[in-house]
Amino acid sequence: MATIKFTFEHPDLDDKILEKVEADQSILEIAEDNGIHLNHNCGGVCACSTCHIYVEKGEDYLEEISDKEEDFIDRAINPRLNSRLACQCILLEENVSIEVQIPDQSKIIGHEH
Repeated sequence: MATIKFTFEHPDLDDKILEKVEADQSILEIAEDNGIHLNHNCGGVCACSTCHIYVEKGEDYLEEISDKEEDFIDRAINPRLNSRLACQCILLEENVSIEVQIPDQSKIIGHEH
């Protein structure tokens, strides 16, 4: 099973480590299933940029980025070279370690907190 560490830009949120994560799920699904809030205004269908994350470690174990995803990342707040959309980051393997950072979501329209 995979291990995923979530860190957060927002200073009030503590890191969260998930162990025993099964493959063939998106980072968005994994976050939501484990009580980690991550905006996804389009419902997780690669039609917006609100589930924008930074993949800090383990990018090789996630589904490759598509042209469509790259187009939406360009619209995200503060995109970086390691930016991805969590709805498109499908975990491909088990027995791996992945680290992602969730940007501060308080400036996103539709933010729920």
